[in-house]
Amino acid sequence: MMRSGHRMMEEWDTEPIRRVPSLVDLCVQKAVDNVRYLGDVGETDFHLLDRFLPHCTLEQLTHIEDSTEDRDLTPVTDKLWKNFYMLRFGAKSTNVVVERMKEKKVSFKWRQLYEAKVKDVDEAEQKSLERIKQLYKKEDAKKQSRQVQICTKVPPSSNKRSFWGGPGSSFGNTKSGIMKKAKSEFLNSREVKNLSAMKKTPVLYNQSTKGRVMRKFGEAVGDALNH
Repeated sequence: MMRSGHRMMEEWDTEPIRRVPSLVDLCVQKAVDNVRYLGDVGETDFHLLDRFLPHCTLEQLTHIEDSTEDRDLTPVTDKLWKNFYMLRFGAKSTNVVVERMKEKKVSFKWRQLYEAKVKDVDEAEQKSLERIKQLYKKEDAKKQSRQVQICTKVPPSSNKRSFWGGPGSSFGNTKSGIMKKAKSEFLNSREVKNLSAMKKTPVLYNQSTKGRVMRKFGEAVGDALNH
């Protein structure tokens, strides 16, 4: 029995002693679990805020600070805003801000720096979007201009053109009219009528008569061309 009791005492010594949470711990855990519902924390001690505010999202932290009146929470929240700045814009940008504040011997709240940076980035993105929109508008205007030029061009004539550049059909019609006029004048001339009468008498029709007739036809063509 003594040995058994001694063994039980040794086992009790090796078991971890579970710490009983204090009332403060219970309050902090309750605040962490319900942090999304928190608003004005003006009456809460800083050492308690320092335990549950790090569990806030950016939106929740903003809401708590804006809801808390007549009290500056910067002693607790400033380092939290610095973390948000680093998460969004990177460690390099954060270090640049720190170095510049040291050089200028100034100090700004990290919430102010975060909000100013967000505004600058949003404005830069907006300007970039506007430039892209303008590029698209210019490109659309160029396309529409090319379409208008294509539609306003006069289609080429289907008529064949002559060697001199004019329409071949026009020259052909003119030439045809001249020949018709010359032929009409020639047929109505006295020589042709005499030739017709002489053909009825073969003895009188000779080469000399034929030559005069051809010369007359040539003169008729020349007169028609001159007109």
